[in-house]
Amino acid sequence: MNDTFELDPRIAADTVAVTDLDLSAVRLMNDPAYPWLLLVPRRPGLRNFHDLTAADQAQATAEIVRASRVLEDIFAPDKINVAALGIIVAQLHIHVVARFTGDATWPAPVTRLGDPPPYDEAALAERIAALRAAFDA
Repeated sequence: MNDTFELDPRIAADTVAVTDLDLSAVRLMNDPAYPWLLLVPRRPGLRNFHDLTAADQAQATAEIVRASRVLEDIFAPDKINVAALGIIVAQLHIHVVARFTGDATWPAPVTRLGDPPPYDEAALAERIAALRAAFDA
């Protein structure tokens, strides 16, 4: 077993680094349709939430709450969705998504069918800056 944390290449390809918290790498899904973060615990070999130690489970929960509050503060969504689905990518990663009653898939779950257009360079830079400022506050 590899004792070094490595980000799954599919997560790396679909997301942009925002910041690192005590446990998790925070990444922005490169899909401007939704304010959508992924929290990826930086521990090797994790597939499921219950694979975390009890201390890491508590830390992950605190980081989910922090990410949820960041999204609420910046975007004032109608709802925050949190899920650790792992259907395609086995590496443990937790989706934290700001949802709005008028978004593209409301009230259905967020799905990524096909290849949604990514952020344009300026919008991505603005979104990353706002997220980093909120996480640093």
